[in-house]
Amino acid sequence: MSRYVIGVDFGTESGRAILVDTADGREIASDVYQYSNGVIDERLPSSDQPLETDWALQDPQDYLRTFQNVIPNTIKKSGINPENIIGIGIDFTACTMLPTTADGTPLCFQPEWKDNPHAWVKLWKHHAAQPEADLINSTAREMGEPWLERYGGKISSEWFFSKVLQIVHEAPEVYKAADRMIEAADWVVWQLTGVETRNSCTAGYKAIWSKSEGFPSKDYFKALHPMLENVVDEKMSRDIRPAGQKAGGLSPQAAEWTGLKPGTAVAVANVDAHVAVPAVTVTEAGRMVMIMGTSTCHMVLGKEEHLVPGICGYVEDGIIPDFFGYEAGQSCVGDHFAWFVENCVPGSYDQEAEERGIGIHALLEEKASRYQAGETGLVALDWWNGNRSVLVDVDLAGVLVGMTLATKPEEIYRALIEATAFGTRVIVEAFQQNGVPIHELVACGGLPEKNSLLMQIYSDVMGMPFKVSASAQTPALGSAMFGAVAAGKAAGGYDSIYEAAQAMASLKEDYYKPDMENHAVYNRLYTEYIQLHDYFGRGANDVLKRLKALKGEVLADRTRKES
Repeated sequence: MSRYVIGVDFGTESGRAILVDTADGREIASDVYQYSNGVIDERLPSSDQPLETDWALQDPQDYLRTFQNVIPNTIKKSGINPENIIGIGIDFTACTMLPTTADGTPLCFQPEWKDNPHAWVKLWKHHAAQPEADLINSTAREMGEPWLERYGGKISSEWFFSKVLQIVHEAPEVYKAADRMIEAADWVVWQLTGVETRNSCTAGYKAIWSKSEGFPSKDYFKALHPMLENVVDEKMSRDIRPAGQKAGGLSPQAAEWTGLKPGTAVAVANVDAHVAVPAVTVTEAGRMVMIMGTSTCHMVLGKEEHLVPGICGYVEDGIIPDFFGYEAGQSCVGDHFAWFVENCVPGSYDQEAEERGIGIHALLEEKASRYQAGETGLVALDWWNGNRSVLVDVDLAGVLVGMTLATKPEEIYRALIEATAFGTRVIVEAFQQNGVPIHELVACGGLPEKNSLLMQIYSDVMGMPFKVSASAQTPALGSAMFGAVAAGKAAGGYDSIYEAAQAMASLKEDYYKPDMENHAVYNRLYTEYIQLHDYFGRGANDVLKRLKALKGEVLADRTRKES
């Protein structure tokens, strides 16, 4: 009798579930729930008071609604008997965190806290904690903290303790009221099982934890702020669980939400990017997995420990057992192209796309593909949402060079694609120059399915083959695979992620091969990109930061006057 598992992928705008056959990874059915409150970046659902610049929050009710909608709908579409579904795994964007009471109730669910933005979920792209990240980094350097180098020399504003410290600085009453500070990934597993668990992936990559050393010392946290001295023991946990373990069984309440049987195995949580690696057949060193969507995460496995400046970090067993898992990332990729389409494309293009019955991105891709490498005369920096790797600086902004009165929208569109490819090349070269080999790229996520021009440009810029996941929902498939491991072989699953990957993961047969003539041209453009990258990003000219600071001052002054 066939056995099945469910993977639930919590993204930036929506949550999705897929039901998968454990025998071969065949996807039987899926469903998507668009978050009703989406990304909260202007004002809280409960208040008209505007949020400040760089805030990005979410409503945890949307996560519960995801379970209550996508799992029952997926089961119904599949026609599968829930008795034959043996496990469930989840993945999440990270770091996405929230304060809760001791029983897991989010503070924002409580009337006295619902109008305080610090009581809500801080989404991964909440960048308002940059001053706290700067303090975390400077204090670590002053104290000679050895863990800082594991994270490329900088902790990001997107990460766990930056966000916690912002709460301490700006809303100490929220920090005091919170019994737990927890990743949303771990919170949703708590809601499924009734048992709080903490996963090694988010702890390692986003909360400065390591398998050998644990968290930073109490002395370090006290140096950041006296209230943080015992943050781990008072608000978190030192019991960190590896990927693939069973977090618990589905609670009766969660069984009622989902339509699954009580006691169904629930895997320890994972991060959306990291869980995708074994789902695209990568269980060895030398192959970079790129999860390409609104942003891009770059994942690499290595047998040896290397310090790579400017990456997001590396964690022993962070992706799969027996490997160091390295992570880097770009903060703005799909968002980059969406911004351009929403703000810079003339109405005549929308009309042409509508008349031809195609999307505006497809039209721009078609028009941009008519140009050869270097023909647009443009080069851009891909920093419309700051830079994650290798500069780790959210205060950087976009740059576009070479425009004339003859420049067309599709030329700019192509230049923005090329900019993201150059940004990836910076990351790949940082790994290669610091002892982490990469000889092949493997892509998954929304963009590889939608934009073949983008994929070919990446292959040409890198001079490497670029392969693509067979699944259009790779993180959810990866989560399902870990659900199969949590269930175990005796129940019809697997006893290791290596076994699960051999049976359930696959790539498309066709892949992108580099055009070496284009590669030669892109080498010249890349030289220009690097000069701009270092000039604007490494301190020679901080004009981008000065402009952002001036904007903030003017907006703050206007807000004061209007209030």
